[in-house]
Amino acid sequence: MTHATAASSPSGSTLALRVLVYSDDASTREQVRQALGKRPHPDLPQLEYIDVATAAVVIKHLDAGGVDLAILDGEAVPVGGMGIAKQLKDEIDPCPPILILTGRADDAWLAKWSRAEAAVPHPLDPIRLGKAVTDLLRDRYRPPAM
Repeated sequence: MTHATAASSPSGSTLALRVLVYSDDASTREQVRQALGKRPHPDLPQLEYIDVATAAVVIKHLDAGGVDLAILDGEAVPVGGMGIAKQLKDEIDPCPPILILTGRADDAWLAKWSRAEAAVPHPLDPIRLGKAVTDLLRDRYRPPAM
């Protein structure tokens, strides 16, 4: 397990886990942020969101590093999140965990094919999304030793 890329918040006083949220639909990105809030679990630091609407910008951010979790919309157009996930897993080492938002629950196998660590179907259930994100970030994040 590695240390997460905890960044200083704008105030400089707390740590934040950086979560990239990709969808061509701004309302989908907003639903994700609303469902997760600033801190989905007390064991985790606050989340800092990176909103992305194009595949090229997703790849740019992940190539640069510093992303702790990528949430990719499998229904995005013209480039879906599953294809991006597969490309990222093939090209970036180490690649942060990826969660795919699928069009329906039966599409989870496609998310698995893309090598995403988790999938949550539309319509988004805040409890299910929060649990999946918490599980992925908890596996990646270790608090600093006291």
